[in-house]
Amino acid sequence: MSERASSQRRGRLLRLAAACVVLLGLAGYLMVRHDPGGPGPARCAVTAADGGEPYVIEPQQAANAATIEAVASARGLPERAVTIALATAMQESALRNIDYGDRDSVGLFQQRPSQGWGTREQIMDPVYSAGKFYDHLVEIPGYSRLPLTVAAQRVQRSGFPDAYAKHEPRAALLTAALTGRRAASLTCFPGEGAGVAAGDPARVREKLVREFGEDVLPDSARAGGGSGRSAPGPVLSVPVRTSARGAGADADRRGWEVAHWAVAHSAELGIERVSYGKRVWEAGRAAEGWRTTGDAHRSEVVIATAR
Repeated sequence: MSERASSQRRGRLLRLAAACVVLLGLAGYLMVRHDPGGPGPARCAVTAADGGEPYVIEPQQAANAATIEAVASARGLPERAVTIALATAMQESALRNIDYGDRDSVGLFQQRPSQGWGTREQIMDPVYSAGKFYDHLVEIPGYSRLPLTVAAQRVQRSGFPDAYAKHEPRAALLTAALTGRRAASLTCFPGEGAGVAAGDPARVREKLVREFGEDVLPDSARAGGGSGRSAPGPVLSVPVRTSARGAGADADRRGWEVAHWAVAHSAELGIERVSYGKRVWEAGRAAEGWRTTGDAHRSEVVIATAR
C-alpha cells in the first residue's frame, strides 16, 4: 500500500472514530435527558408539570438557581421576579458563576464593575449579584406585568435584548420548583460511582441564613443546630414558617422551597438526606427521587449532612 493510500486510510479511520465518539456522547446525552435517574454524570432534574421532558442541569447550575430564588424570597419578591432573574442568568452565564465575559463582565448576571455594579469580588458572590439584579428590577414600574425580555433588558442593557425570551419556559419551570409551588419536583443525582463528601451542619446553617435571611431559622438553630431523630448523620431541622412573599405563600410551600434548596446545594454542602412531610430524598437512592416514607415532618425540613 502506498504512503498516500495509507495516510488516507488512517484519515478515514480517525474520522470514523470521531463520529463514533460523537454518537456515543449524543446517546449518553439523550439517555440522561429522557432518563435523568439513570447512570451518568452528576446532575439535577426538574420534572415538568405535564409529564413532559424534565429539565436537566448541572449541580452548580441548580445551586446557583436556588440561591437566586432564596435572595428573592428573603426580599418578599413574587415568582415573576424569580423567573425574570433566572432567565437572565441563563442567558448571561448559563447559570454558572463565571469569572470572565465581555470586557469586564463577570458572574451570574455578567455585571460590570466599571458600570457601578460593585467590585469584581462582590459581583462574583452569587448572593450579592442576585441582590443587585433585584435592586434594579424592582425600580422598574410594573415590571411583573412586562414581557420578560423587556423587564430583563431594562436591567441589563444588553446588546441582544431579545435573547432572554427563549429561556422563559425553563426559567418558569425551575421557578415553580424552587419557590415550592410544585412539591417534590426537583431532585439531584451524585453521579455514577460518586459518593457524598462530608458535610457540616454549621455551614448549612450559615448558608441558609445568608441566602434566606435570619428568619429562616430560630435563634437556637442559628446558634447550635437542630435535632432529628430519624435521620442519620449530623442533622439540622429547619422549622417551616410562612415566608416573606405574602399572600399565597403558605407553610407547606415554604417547606418545599427550603427542601428543594437543600437538594440543589447537596453536592456543595455534603447533604445526603432531606425530608419534608412524608417524603424523603437521599443521595444514595437519588434515582428513586422523592420517596414516600412513614416518618412525618410536616412542621420542619430535616437536613442530614454526610459524616
